[in-house]
Amino acid sequence: MSVPRNESEESSLPTPPSTEEPEISQTSSTEALASDLPVLPPSPPQAHLFYRHTLLVRLSHWINVLCLPIMIMSGFEIFNAHPALYWGERSDRDRPILAMKAMRTNDGAIKGVTTLFGYPFETTGLFGASRDASGELHLRGFPAWATLPSAKWLAMGRRWHLFFAWVFVLNGLLFGLYSVLSRHLLRDLFPWWRDLRSIGRVIGDHLLFRHPAGEEATHYNVLQKVAYTGVVFGLGPLIVLTGLTLSPQMDAAFPALLTVFGGRQSARTIHFVACFAFIGYTVIHLFMVAVTGLWNNLRSMLSGWYRISEFGGTNDKQKGD
Repeated sequence: MSVPRNESEESSLPTPPSTEEPEISQTSSTEALASDLPVLPPSPPQAHLFYRHTLLVRLSHWINVLCLPIMIMSGFEIFNAHPALYWGERSDRDRPILAMKAMRTNDGAIKGVTTLFGYPFETTGLFGASRDASGELHLRGFPAWATLPSAKWLAMGRRWHLFFAWVFVLNGLLFGLYSVLSRHLLRDLFPWWRDLRSIGRVIGDHLLFRHPAGEEATHYNVLQKVAYTGVVFGLGPLIVLTGLTLSPQMDAAFPALLTVFGGRQSARTIHFVACFAFIGYTVIHLFMVAVTGLWNNLRSMLSGWYRISEFGGTNDKQKGD
């Protein structure tokens, strides 16, 4: 005869142990394992050296570095012999485009006055009248510190100017010939239509000081191509031809020069403007060399090797430079 079980007794019976293994959270164990690993610093950007400038390009560059300051300063010395510019064949002293002169005020003091297109500006101490080593004001177009030689010596200024002008011409001809024969012009310098289409973006990058990295840094951008091609094959020949037009001997041999430039005084004015275009180009060039990595750019123009970073740009701040 079976005896019925009491519910209370049934509930009090011990529960047999479970044979199932407890479930372990895979996510929590992974996090715990990761927390025990050491934190490694981020790997530096990859960089390598790129052979950017050939020997002849570097030599041509440094010859120009020597010639340009000497030609500019000796040219100012020549200009001071007659510090005025005109248009046409003859000098119209009543209607100069530019004139630097000194005037005396009512109290007898000297002041420098520069006239541009008929508008006078007082430029004492810089143009028209500047101080010598003793501190006295003297009539000069450009000040003594800007001319070569610093004293009023027209003959010596012409010697400096003409000698280094011919060095500049021969150097330019050699570079131009090399650029054409080696395809450096078409491959690296000439701005093709595909380059010009990106000029807006490149201007924006320059204004925001965003510099190229990686593959993009291995070639010139469109602004560099326009500037270099314009200077080497445009501004350079212009300043040479206008300079030759100022020579009576060259005019006798090539009278067409006077016709092309509208007279000797017009050629002198264009020569002067081209000189300041060279100065402006040089100032911008030096600024960009400094902000894009002074040592990296100098190294490339001394040894030919340019440091390329895949992510961090090409400036000097990269580790390992």
